[in-house]
Amino acid sequence: MEKIVEKLWIKFFSIFSIPFSTVLEYYNDDLFLMWGDGSLNVDILWTNVLNKIKDELSSLAYTTWFSDVNLKELKDGTAIITVPMSIHKKHLADNYTELIKSALNEVTGTNFELEFLLPEEITEAPKEKEEDIIEPGIPQALKQKSNLNSNYTFENFIVGNSNKFAQAAALSVAENPGKMYNPLFIYGNSGLGKTHLMHAIGNYIVENSNRRVLYVTSDQFRDDFVGINKKDENGTNFNYVDFFKNKYRNIDVLIIDDIQFLGGATQTQQEFFHTFTNLYNDSKQIIISSDRSPNDLKLLEERLRTRFCWGLTVNIYPPDFELRKEILRKKIISGNFEAEIPEDVIEYIASNMGSDVRQLEGSITRLIAYSTIMGGTKIDLNLAIEALKDFISKGMTEKNDIARIQKIVAEYFQISAEDIRSKKRSSNIAFPRQIAMYLCRKLTNESFPKIGTEFGGKDHSTVMHSVEKIENEIKMNKDLYNIIEKLKNDIK
Repeated sequence: MEKIVEKLWIKFFSIFSIPFSTVLEYYNDDLFLMWGDGSLNVDILWTNVLNKIKDELSSLAYTTWFSDVNLKELKDGTAIITVPMSIHKKHLADNYTELIKSALNEVTGTNFELEFLLPEEITEAPKEKEEDIIEPGIPQALKQKSNLNSNYTFENFIVGNSNKFAQAAALSVAENPGKMYNPLFIYGNSGLGKTHLMHAIGNYIVENSNRRVLYVTSDQFRDDFVGINKKDENGTNFNYVDFFKNKYRNIDVLIIDDIQFLGGATQTQQEFFHTFTNLYNDSKQIIISSDRSPNDLKLLEERLRTRFCWGLTVNIYPPDFELRKEILRKKIISGNFEAEIPEDVIEYIASNMGSDVRQLEGSITRLIAYSTIMGGTKIDLNLAIEALKDFISKGMTEKNDIARIQKIVAEYFQISAEDIRSKKRSSNIAFPRQIAMYLCRKLTNESFPKIGTEFGGKDHSTVMHSVEKIENEIKMNKDLYNIIEKLKNDIK
């Protein structure tokens, strides 16, 4: 009955040619939305629009792209819609314009143009119009050779403030491989979810299209390339060359993990450059991960680093306290553990374990195992402290890595970590860099060459000189000695 009344209202106004900008009465759940006096309840109207959109999308797509999107106003035939990030603005314009227009028309009986604005653009209200992207033909998939882990999906990737942008970018690429952001370069410290997101992209593409997806690590790529030099029974390597080209170039999506490990492998880098160029020119999607940004991959060729920046570069940051708790809760639920883990135990682990997601999940497994070994002892805070004392100590020690030391030293001297890793030689940067190298040598087990690599590709002799210089100066300079001790305490 409500739908009939709604259509009668719309028909009534259309018969008498009353423009929507003058009067709108919309009947829904006994509510009338009036615009004749300038007061229109856009919130209720937008709720009805979203309900129609929700029926057309998966819960994942709807949550990602519409949960933080709002209708600001309807003005002069245009629906002004606010979005939280630039990636929403482009993705909605490219992929959901017609769906939103259709839902608006169904609710209001009027056609609207759309304008997507970021919060900072509300006053300026610039209007952008994106070109439509045409879907190309889809080749036959070879799903069995994708090397994907089916356990890594978007549905079980836990989203928080530290990884929200990376997750949205990954889903955007998964929905439109080869068109939205190519290449997609994901970087961040180990254990933050880069590999999970990459597999999630691949699994989404395989499940929703016939595209051919390949996931490999940089070590696997290098091993396959080295295999080209093998000889077959005829004394030639033609079969191996054909195998390599078919594996890496006759695909639609290449996902390569830990690209930083190609550093120093000159010939392998050259081959990856040609593979990258071939796929990119054919509009095939390339997804790359690393533990550092493209500009910090000093051991890779400049032409590769430049190409990594052609598309979209996203950083996954360490999870904050709330996200760490959510990760722990998710692990508990998915593990179907019989023992109940109270909230104060979850907070204790989240506060002390650090940011590595693998360690966070491993702490739950260890805690459950400890409780079982102790005869099913009830899990409480005291038991958790006892069970995880060595595990947490190890986790905290492992946080004293090079990147963390660089960050703490940079913050103390009020410069950026990027400056410390750069080639800048000004005294306000060079001296903190030497201190950071010294602390890396003293507080980690890393070699001089490894430390040099993490400082923008410095030679090991440069690191040795810096360490020796700081060692000598702290013997004579009490102020420097105090600074070093304070930094050590901050790092520990």
